[in-house]
Amino acid sequence: MVKDRGECGIGVEVCNVGWGWVGIAWSERGLVKVTLPQPTEAEALEQLPQPSPGCQPSGLDVVALVDKLRRYFAGEAVVFDEPLDPAVGTAFQRRVWALTRAIPRGKTRSYGELGLEVGSPGAARAVGQAMARNPWPVVVPCHRVVGSDGSLTGFGGGLAMKKRMLLMEGAPQRRET
Repeated sequence: MVKDRGECGIGVEVCNVGWGWVGIAWSERGLVKVTLPQPTEAEALEQLPQPSPGCQPSGLDVVALVDKLRRYFAGEAVVFDEPLDPAVGTAFQRRVWALTRAIPRGKTRSYGELGLEVGSPGAARAVGQAMARNPWPVVVPCHRVVGSDGSLTGFGGGLAMKKRMLLMEGAPQRRET
């Protein structure tokens, strides 16, 4: 769910990060979308909203974000602290995404653990839906969310990419389903 984005509309950028092309979209309020690496620039652009002419990010350094994304996919530890557009998502999704954003590199949490942390025991499925709707993978590291037994489950970039990202981050490896 995306509400009014303000006067700016949408700005977009696409960059090659070594694993493929990543698309970035922002409003004057913050990040609207960050794609996972795609094989081509065109495929990354297809996943972004239509840009508005002249949209400049407020409080968001796109050049620095591109640099962080390149360094992340090169294996460096980086902190993604860019502002997220608060008009994106429901209140529950935003709470789940905030908790997910706090999962440290090299660590994982289960869907159920996040449900407990957000104050909704038994909300593992709802947490899973929030992860599926996460418009900022990597920035909000949904790849760090795993099944209750530590298994790798659902990921928009596929389980092979999720495993590769977790391996790169030094997260403990568990069995896949």
